[in-house]
Amino acid sequence: QVHLGEAGGGLVQPGGSLRLSCAASGFIVSDYAMRWFRQVGNQERELVGRISADGTTTYYGDAVAGRFTISRDNANNAMYLQMNSLTPVAPAVSICHVLGLGTWGQGPQVPVSS
Repeated sequence: QVHLGEAGGGLVQPGGSLRLSCAASGFIVSDYAMRWFRQVGNQERELVGRISADGTTTYYGDAVAGRFTISRDNANNAMYLQMNSLTPVAPAVSICHVLGLGTWGQGPQVPVSS
């Protein structure tokens, strides 16, 4: 069964940093590109960025380019989102997604807010 589990949310001061992780299971992680999305309340999910299956190529949305970094560790079935220079925003849930499988995580227990 395909499963994604995010962790690492919390409250951080404006300008601070936070690292989120996405633990994957039930599929061959190295076969799929993955993405991070951000969602505030019931608003539409906003793409944060994407990483290729082998981790060599990344893409970021304009709102986070230069501040956020997506990485992955296929050997440990994980993807990460390093968020730096966080700006004051409403609490948001960061959700990971597998391209090609259409699988979504549920978001971390604690939303990210600054």
